[in-house]
Amino acid sequence: MKIIDKIYINGQFVTPHGSETFDLISPVNQELLGRVTLGDETDTINAIAAAKAAFKTFSQTSREERIAYLEKMYAAIEKRKEEMIATMIREYGGTQQFASGSFAYTLSSISSNIAVLRDFPFEQTLGSATVLLEPVGVVGIITPWNASNSFIANKLSTAIAAGCTAVIKPSEMSAMQTQLMMEALHEAGLPAGVFNIVNGLGAVVGAEITRNTAISKISFTGSTAVGKSIARDGADTVKRITLELGGKSPNIIMEDANLAEAIPLSVAAAFMNNGQACIAATRLLVPASKMEEVKSLLRTAVANVKVGDPSDPATQVGPMISKKQFERVQGYIQLGIAEGATLLIGGPGQPAGLEKGNFVQPTVFVDVNNNMRIAREEIFGPVLSVIPYHTLEEAIDIANDTTYGLAAYVQGTDIAKAKKVAAKLEAGRVAINGFKHDPMAPFGGFKQSGLGREFGVYGLEAYLEPKTILS
Repeated sequence: MKIIDKIYINGQFVTPHGSETFDLISPVNQELLGRVTLGDETDTINAIAAAKAAFKTFSQTSREERIAYLEKMYAAIEKRKEEMIATMIREYGGTQQFASGSFAYTLSSISSNIAVLRDFPFEQTLGSATVLLEPVGVVGIITPWNASNSFIANKLSTAIAAGCTAVIKPSEMSAMQTQLMMEALHEAGLPAGVFNIVNGLGAVVGAEITRNTAISKISFTGSTAVGKSIARDGADTVKRITLELGGKSPNIIMEDANLAEAIPLSVAAAFMNNGQACIAATRLLVPASKMEEVKSLLRTAVANVKVGDPSDPATQVGPMISKKQFERVQGYIQLGIAEGATLLIGGPGQPAGLEKGNFVQPTVFVDVNNNMRIAREEIFGPVLSVIPYHTLEEAIDIANDTTYGLAAYVQGTDIAKAKKVAAKLEAGRVAINGFKHDPMAPFGGFKQSGLGREFGVYGLEAYLEPKTILS
């Protein structure tokens, strides 16, 4: 059993003032993997003080110095590749496929910030004025459990590129992964206080970060409900806030789509990261005239999805992270049945032979309308709702009829037409014919899927304040 009894403040591994512990339970078989000691308000205040002190000098570093720090950060994390992937699989239950991809994104987020930083204009002339883009201050970084180290690397590398210092509150459910990240960042030799990591609960550590006057900005990824509370509480001190929140992403299959290719892609997009992805394409919109063909293809595609041991390279869907999350997904499957949707494949309970873990049967509902809760609420599990449409205009209306707007997908052979559809969708990112990611392009949501953007130039600008000088 792994004992994690240190946090990281001012360049040192320190014993937390807090004494509460949290058990890390295997999502595969419910075995006790480890125990983490959680930080408290005192630890958080100490971490913020260290970041505030470090900001005085780090904010004055040159572009070249920050690039050098990011390069060291990249190299230190890259060295821990196999260990980080294996720990994500063991602690979180992410599949080998997903954990490997997540690690690649961890590195690409750092390298993309290096690329942005090389040419970013921190001083600009606008009209007769000189505009200086200066680091915003101490940043509070709050990350979720579904791709923990990737989120930490992206947000922290952006803060460093901007000249900010940071206090990071990762999910307590990712403490084993966080430990590896702390060790790698320590090895990178970043100046003391530039980054500080406090394992702890959102209601304790997260709350202190949100209300502390020394925190100038918060970057949060997580649920919409928590994001709203951060926005409310952060308003008291007018914090700059970036929120990347939930989603209920539509996937429009156009009339001209090659269904033999589009349906397997749609299943993969719906069940990515065991369904625990804010960008998962969980509403599949298909032409009503092709519904029977789609049903047949879905049955085959989902039946071929391998559920099981996430360390097996062939596994496509692993377990939910916790018993609580498993029960949440089961509740939505029961709700879909109660709402009158038709269960095409999957359903309640665990797959045969996987009863010890938090495994969910990949589930598809048909005869779904967009007013059902399974079509409107984020389930965060491998559950797909199939909704028919009669015209492309109706499909666009259904796709946009949601409080969310993080991601959307369009599939078809007429790319020009698909791009026109994409332009009408209310989402921060729209991918055509499969999942796409570019770390130089902005990422974030419309509506209740968030505020602001991450990645690339847009992401860096969110950590900077413009100062106008008139002479």
